[in-house]
Amino acid sequence: MKFNEINEFTKNFKRLSKKYKSLPNDLLEFKKVVSEFPCGNSKHFIILHSQEKIKIVKARFFCRYLKGASLRIVYAYKESEKIIDFIEIYSKNEQINENRELIKAYLRQFNKEYGES
Repeated sequence: MKFNEINEFTKNFKRLSKKYKSLPNDLLEFKKVVSEFPCGNSKHFIILHSQEKIKIVKARFFCRYLKGASLRIVYAYKESEKIIDFIEIYSKNEQINENRELIKAYLRQFNKEYGES
């Protein structure tokens, strides 16, 4: 499985990593899970959008520093290419829901590149 990050994800991840020191290692663990189960393996994963070539998934992101599940991560899974693009990571105490505009912008770019509708 190949992993990419969009700029917004990278920026938020760096900001949150300063607060939650275990985040880089937590992301490595998360990557192991989604490498085996790209669309999730529990009730902590929900598919927000599904097209033939791509699925947008939101998941609880467990951070050892927090000792709980108050972070969320949104990613795109491109099944045929075995690629996961991380779109967004956020803390539930800073933001209630995912940024739908960010997801729509990502999908517009994907559809432009892959000719999907």
